[in-house]
Amino acid sequence: MLKGKEIVLGITGGIAAYKQAELTRQLIKQGADVKVVMTENATKFITPLTLQTLSGNPVYTDTFSLTGDCEIEHISLANAADIVVIAPATANIIGKIASGIADDLLSTFIMATKAPVLICPAMNTNMYTNEIVRTNIEKLSSAGYFVMEAGYGELACKTEGSGRLPPVEDILEEVMTILTEKDLAEETILITAGPTREPFDPIRFISNYSSGKMGYSFAIMAERRGADVILISGPTLLPAPSGVKLIQVSTAVEMKNAVMEYLEESTVIIKVAAVADYRPSVLSDSKIKKKDSSFNISLEKNPDIISEVGKVKGNRILVGFAMETDNLLKNAYDKMVSKNMDLIVANDLTRPGAGFQYDTNSVRIIDRSGDVRKLPLMNKKKVADKILDRIKKLCKERKAEIS
Repeated sequence: MLKGKEIVLGITGGIAAYKQAELTRQLIKQGADVKVVMTENATKFITPLTLQTLSGNPVYTDTFSLTGDCEIEHISLANAADIVVIAPATANIIGKIASGIADDLLSTFIMATKAPVLICPAMNTNMYTNEIVRTNIEKLSSAGYFVMEAGYGELACKTEGSGRLPPVEDILEEVMTILTEKDLAEETILITAGPTREPFDPIRFISNYSSGKMGYSFAIMAERRGADVILISGPTLLPAPSGVKLIQVSTAVEMKNAVMEYLEESTVIIKVAAVADYRPSVLSDSKIKKKDSSFNISLEKNPDIISEVGKVKGNRILVGFAMETDNLLKNAYDKMVSKNMDLIVANDLTRPGAGFQYDTNSVRIIDRSGDVRKLPLMNKKKVADKILDRIKKLCKERKAEIS
C-alpha cells in the first residue's frame, strides 16, 4: 500500500519512543522507504542503531551534518519526503512547530518540508490537557497539519487519562489515508457488513459464519479514498474503522430500517452483509428449557433489503454480493438483474481462502452487460479497492448520463 513512498519518521524524547521500532517495521512491511530523524532526547529512550538496523537507512540527529553529495540533511530530507510522521510528539515539539521555532534537526526539517505532516501526541495527561498545549494543537490543525487524538489509558507516570500514543495500527492507517488519492470525495457510500442474529429466546439466535471482514474492508478503503462512509454492521468482533459513521444493528429488520433511514443521503450502496433469509416466527420472553423430545422452530421470511433498495434507488449505484456453492455466475447474474443492481460480486464459498472468516478473498465482478472480471486470491482490502475502482467508473458514467 505504501510501495515507493518515502516516509520520514521524527522521534522525540518521550517514553513512547520505543514503540517506533514497531512502527518502522510496519511501514517497511507496507513497502515504504523509512528515514528516521531523532532529537537528542529521543536517543535516550531508543538507540539510533536499533532504528538504523530496522529501517536499513542512516538515522539523522545532527542539524549541520552533510550528505555524501554535500547537501544539508534537513533540506534533502524535506525535498524527498512524501509524508512526515512525528511520533511520539511531545508538548515541546508541538510548541516549537506551532511557534515556528527551528533549533534542532527535527524542528528545522519540519519548517523546511512541504510534505504533509502527521503529529501523534504522547505525554502526561495534565500536559495534554494543558490549555497552552491544546491551543498549540488547534493552531497546528488550522495550519493544515494532521493531528491524531492521543489515546486514553494508563500512562508511564502511573496515572490514567488521555495522553497515550495512538496505537501503531491506527498511525499506520492514518498514514495510508493521508497518502491515498481522494477520488471518491464526492460520494456518500452506505455499506452493510457482518451477519444478522435472529433470536428465538433471550439467549439463543440463528445466525451465520460472517465475520464482517469484507464489509469493514470496504469501509476502510472507501474512507481512505475520501468518501463519506456509513457502515451499518451486524454483530462482529472488529474494531470500528476510523473516520466512519458506524451504525450497529442485530437483526435483519433492524438492518433494513437503518438502510432505509440513511438511503436518501447515500450515492452508493454496497450490500456486503450476510443477512439471514428467515427469522423465528415467535420470540419467547424466557429461556426455552430443554426437553426429552425434539424441538422445532417455525420460521418466517425476513425482508429482502437489497430488493427493496433496488425498487427505490433512483440514480444511486447499487452493488450486491452473491455467495454461492454452485452455478456461481448464473445465480449471481440472475440475482443482479432481478433485484435491480448495477454490479454484483460473486463469491465461490467452496474455494479455499475465500468467503467467511478469511482475511483473503477471490471474487468475480459482474456488471449489467454480463462482463465478468475475475480477481485472484488477495487480501480483502485489496479486493475492496479493486471493486471501488469499478464503482468509481460507474459513478462517472451515471453522472455523465444525468448531465
